[in-house]
Amino acid sequence: MDDILGPVQDAFEGQIDFHGQRITEILSTAILIISGAAAFLIGYIYQDIHLTLWIGLAGTLLTALVVIPPWPVYNKHPEKWLVPSLGNSGGPGIVVDGVKVA
Repeated sequence: MDDILGPVQDAFEGQIDFHGQRITEILSTAILIISGAAAFLIGYIYQDIHLTLWIGLAGTLLTALVVIPPWPVYNKHPEKWLVPSLGNSGGPGIVVDGVKVA
């Protein structure tokens, strides 16, 4: 069962890097502003509040489709994390009352 659920879980886990977070923030702000302005202008021109709301909803759904899934473009610059050092490898570790604990 883990063989089946493993790839599905990895797909929904949402691994994006810091650069990808910046891209999603800029995209979400830009798409929402553009769709809000378009909804306002089109609603004002046609004098139709329902049209304004539908265009705003479509812009919000488009933003969610672009930003929420962990697209591969959002993980192109992953961070290189340090490998954890073990306490017994000669490093300082944790010393409590002169006794090395870890």
